[in-house]
Amino acid sequence: MTIRETSRSQCITLRGLQYHVRQWGEEGAPMLFLLHGWMDVSASFQFLVDAFARDWHVVAPDWRGFGLSDWPARYPGTRSYWFPDYVADLEALLDHYQPQGQVDLVGHSMGANVACLYAGIRPQRVRRVVDLEGFGMTATRAEQAPGRYARWLDELRAQPEMRTYDDLQGVAERLQKTNPRLSDARAAFLAAHWARCNEAGRWEILGDPAHKLVNPVLYRLDEVMAIWAEVQAPVLHVEARDSATLRHIAHKQEIAEFKQRFAAFRDFREAVVDEAGHMLHHDQPEAVARLVEDFLA
Repeated sequence: MTIRETSRSQCITLRGLQYHVRQWGEEGAPMLFLLHGWMDVSASFQFLVDAFARDWHVVAPDWRGFGLSDWPARYPGTRSYWFPDYVADLEALLDHYQPQGQVDLVGHSMGANVACLYAGIRPQRVRRVVDLEGFGMTATRAEQAPGRYARWLDELRAQPEMRTYDDLQGVAERLQKTNPRLSDARAAFLAAHWARCNEAGRWEILGDPAHKLVNPVLYRLDEVMAIWAEVQAPVLHVEARDSATLRHIAHKQEIAEFKQRFAAFRDFREAVVDEAGHMLHHDQPEAVARLVEDFLA
């Protein structure tokens, strides 16, 4: 595997946290913000950036609690991660790197959900959105609230932990277990950015264990769709043909029924990538890059 363009790292303060931001390309080129998903890091976009045909100034943060960015508090029981915080972090990031004009956002999974929320909350700020495997979350019912809060309290007592590995090869094998399409070379590259060696000589994932806590607040689809309805930017939804994530989030709904939620967007386009799963920017970066650049053009 050849890395065509090496990223450079920068640490900035956003809303009181040290945020690690990875950049590719030259300043002055069109700016593009890439937003990674849950339990991932900004380096995950390396293969996509290498596949771009145009020159971009790419800005990709490690979200709070992931990668090399700060965790918001010291103790797991006092740390929580909420979509409103990701949205506010995104606005602070945009204000830092592109305070004027409209922005182009490309998000994967959780990052796509944040991008779509932001585009509806600040519709005047966003020119275009590319949503890679972002579906929203499974719809919930009010009667689920008591059980959800009880589960959250139980998990707080258990103090979640991240699994550790003997070496980087073990991390790479874990990545390939999740995504069998991932080549050995790409898995090795990602493993080196996805984990670090701790004081005990074990390789631990660069993510806050508090991310594993269930969210006590239910996902309110009606509120999310009301935000999506305010999005003025065209939205390109890029889905993998073999998306286990879509089936998981749809839960017991038929896929066609589940995807009716996307009717909330004013200008919604869809593309499907063959021979790819949820990590489609790893599986088919060239195909995804073409879709992204054609849409943004």
